[in-house]
Amino acid sequence: MTDSSATPESTSKMVLITGATGYIGGRLVPRLLEAGHRVRVLVRNPLKLVDVPWACSVEIVEGDLSDAEAVRRACEGIDVLYYLVHAMGTRGDFERAERAIAETVASAAAAAGVGRIVYLGALHPLRATLSPHLRSRTEVGRILLESGVPTVVLQAGVVIGSGSASFEMIRHLTDVLPYMPAPRWVRNRIQPIAVRDVLYYLLAAADLPPEINRAYDIGGPDVLRYGQMMNGYALEAGLPQRAIASLPVLTPWLASQWVNLVTPIPRSLAVPIISSLQNDCVVHEHDIDEVIPPPPGGLTGYRTAVRLALGKMRENQVETSWQDASVGGAPSDPLPSDPDWAGHTVFVDVKERRTDASPEQLWSVIEGIGGKNGWYSLPLAWALRGWMDKLVGGVGLRRGRRDPHRLQTGDALDFWRVERLERGSLLRLRAEMRVPGLAWLEMQAIPDGDGALYRQRAIFFPRGLSGRLYWLAILPFHGIIFNGMANRITATAAALRRDALQVSAEAQPAVS
Repeated sequence: MTDSSATPESTSKMVLITGATGYIGGRLVPRLLEAGHRVRVLVRNPLKLVDVPWACSVEIVEGDLSDAEAVRRACEGIDVLYYLVHAMGTRGDFERAERAIAETVASAAAAAGVGRIVYLGALHPLRATLSPHLRSRTEVGRILLESGVPTVVLQAGVVIGSGSASFEMIRHLTDVLPYMPAPRWVRNRIQPIAVRDVLYYLLAAADLPPEINRAYDIGGPDVLRYGQMMNGYALEAGLPQRAIASLPVLTPWLASQWVNLVTPIPRSLAVPIISSLQNDCVVHEHDIDEVIPPPPGGLTGYRTAVRLALGKMRENQVETSWQDASVGGAPSDPLPSDPDWAGHTVFVDVKERRTDASPEQLWSVIEGIGGKNGWYSLPLAWALRGWMDKLVGGVGLRRGRRDPHRLQTGDALDFWRVERLERGSLLRLRAEMRVPGLAWLEMQAIPDGDGALYRQRAIFFPRGLSGRLYWLAILPFHGIIFNGMANRITATAAALRRDALQVSAEAQPAVS
């Protein structure tokens, strides 16, 4: 296995994964396949799995967990059901929604004769007022345990791994701030766990005997204060120790606004993370050792987990990321059928440029857009737009991208999401920024004689009067930003062509 310790021997089972497009689910699927299990996944949008390496090795059922019929179909013939979904980052009455979904899954699993449910819940204090998100996750665990299907609830705290939201929050806070004015919870005790150990327990849970129906706490070997976790990261990242001051005036709400502004974590995700840190969050019992032995070599220490995560990032081997999860409140519908968009008011900005670069060279520039490479025009304007989005609770521009060179369908890309990818020819991005309407940005590399044609379309479906006024307000900037973007992208592709010709010329043998 690539990112988890060896697990106890397992017999082949038919496994259903809910949350397969999420951070943990996306890592668990290939490990289940490697262990010899047959895997079925229930996803709302199968297109999100188009570029996932293991997609052709699993059975895909399209449907939503709130759809009882879809859940019933997915549960047929299942031995083990992994429940890996939660409502972090969503709005509205998420507690009622999570409760309803858990009841739907519990009923379908019981009716289908599922052999076991495995739920990844949240470590929480036993006697304290829980935050809404912790309270909801505890309630989901209770519903599943009372379903009549043997259930194991693995209660984990802060998960440390490349791409995890908790790790990214620690990383950015430590990287950005040499001095950290922090709320009182930086002094609370936390027991983090490495993502590889979470995966180890999840895999092993598939083989637990049917008489086991209970929750277990799981955690790593270190109990630390949050401030110690930040400075442990600093040591592994080669940074000076950070001075941290505990300030009683920083409420959870204010702290989440601060995290939203100085890290890529959006406010909708920062709120539940910070709420879960208001109390000590440590393992209360070690009963898990009686049914699942610790991983060979023992559990992964915090600093080792940080070191491994940083290594994955340096090698561009981040398997999954918190960015993979859908953003609560962000548009998720694909672009309606082109070209007439019947019944819609739509604004379109089209730019075309021809270049002597090959379509492959042009495509390499297109696929590398965003993140550290930027958007090829007016970086300050893009940064300002990102900060504006952050201020209203959006994801902002600093979300970046998982891989600096290669994209796949469903990837987050700054404040966009890859909606459609035809590698070598077309990239369509759907906006997840806060705008009064629906927006897409589409880029194409089209063969054109001995060169290529670059075609760029910005598409906006306004919502009401505010949407129309928004488009008119930014219209003067489009001529600068989108023209500059098209010019720079084709110029960069042309520079790649010149470099390739120069390398080819230098490689030719000298003629005497």
